[in-house]
Amino acid sequence: MRAIATIKDVARAAGVSPSTVSNLLNSRDHLMQPETRQRVLLAMEALSYRPSRVARQLRGAPNPVLGLIVPSVANPFWGSWAAQLETVLHAHGRHVYLCNSDRDPERERAYVEQLRADGVEQIVLSTSLPSLDHLGPAMDAGMRIIAFDREPQDTDPPGLLSVSVDNEAGAHAATQHLVDRGHRRIAFVSGAIRTVSRRRRLAGYRRALAENGIPFDDALVPLSPELGDADSGPLARQAVHALLGLDHRPTALVAVNDMFALSASAALRDAGRDAADIAVVGFDDIPFSALVSPALTTVRQPLREMAEAVVALAADGTAGTDARTSLLFAPTLVERESTARRIS
Repeated sequence: MRAIATIKDVARAAGVSPSTVSNLLNSRDHLMQPETRQRVLLAMEALSYRPSRVARQLRGAPNPVLGLIVPSVANPFWGSWAAQLETVLHAHGRHVYLCNSDRDPERERAYVEQLRADGVEQIVLSTSLPSLDHLGPAMDAGMRIIAFDREPQDTDPPGLLSVSVDNEAGAHAATQHLVDRGHRRIAFVSGAIRTVSRRRRLAGYRRALAENGIPFDDALVPLSPELGDADSGPLARQAVHALLGLDHRPTALVAVNDMFALSASAALRDAGRDAADIAVVGFDDIPFSALVSPALTTVRQPLREMAEAVVALAADGTAGTDARTSLLFAPTLVERESTARRIS
């Protein structure tokens, strides 16, 4: 078995002192000539040298690993978000630990405590739960939390960082798009409204109805007690079944996310309906939304820009130290064939 290379091994191979290798590892490479830097890098590659994260932290260097907690990568949106964040982090020489929590507060708490025990100092929390009380002890102990897809709440602790799309504006745009195409019986399909992001999306749907003089109808919002992060199919099918059983059926629906939208579309097809009967709008613009037939009209989140914002906040040691820091990104409506039909 090949022995693990040390700094001294790298220094010997590159023909430099161990302190020169240390300068490169601790971002002090401006102190060396470019040719020297290149020799050290080549020696590290030849020896498969990997610096010790624990040793670097003991010397005061920041941990390059950032934790990421999502509900479930069974929803492709969270897989896309993880991939975007990992790409941006990698460009900055950082890495990510991915955890799936099913939005379970106890599971989140356990993950945060484990990551903290492993020396991780920053976590991107992507579950949008209304309360962060279960993470209070970790935050009090210095854990830095960046909330993603969760707009700030009055009860949030000082120092919380937030990066989110404007969920209410996105759902409002989706609903307004359907109104503009002549629809007035518009349903809202979702699992349980137990997260900040879903509450904001429902609020956007209701605001668009009110602004257009369309009464809110509880029958058009068949909500489930389950969130449906891992499997939206059965919940969307239940909602579609309830909607098709109404005497005055909807002509369109807004789904809380693309997975609910695609599942609802499949349920409509199984019932002999298609986009000519009931228009469908999703939210997130996951890759599958453009590949299905009819292609899904949806609300796009600017994930790359949001990932860059998260990484910038993580690198900014002053952000959120005295007060909450919140960044809100504008969504974009992407029109496709699922809402092509206009009602006269």
